[in-house]
Amino acid sequence: MVRRWMVPLLIAVTGAAIAARQFVTGSPVAGAVLGLLFGLLAVTQSPLAFPRSIEAAEAQRRAAEDGKPIVYWRPGCPFCLRLRARLGPSGARRAHWVDIWRDPDGAAAVRAITGGDETVPTVVIGGSSHVNPDPNWLRRQIA
Repeated sequence: MVRRWMVPLLIAVTGAAIAARQFVTGSPVAGAVLGLLFGLLAVTQSPLAFPRSIEAAEAQRRAAEDGKPIVYWRPGCPFCLRLRARLGPSGARRAHWVDIWRDPDGAAAVRAITGGDETVPTVVIGGSSHVNPDPNWLRRQIA
């Protein structure tokens, strides 16, 4: 659980230190801008940028019922963030999201698919697995 928040926390603390330094040296506008930029970067690297994660077993059960894809992801992954952004706001409803850092069974499923690596995003759709698929392709599949 802690590792999911390490990168965003490090970004936020670094940004706060840099912004504070700007304020102290007489550049409050630069401090505010830098603080805002680092804050936004921290949010994009955190689990907050993704839909609520479910466990792999639940995702597999739901996918068998409704045919929606399962997206295995982890916080801080730029390729996961790119996929999430490309799917847009409706992406949360169009797929089942499993955070592999939160769910050991999800991580094991990804390792089984990728031959031992935890490469994400890994998408399972219609019984077929796709490692780091093109976001536009996935968007067309779930449209």
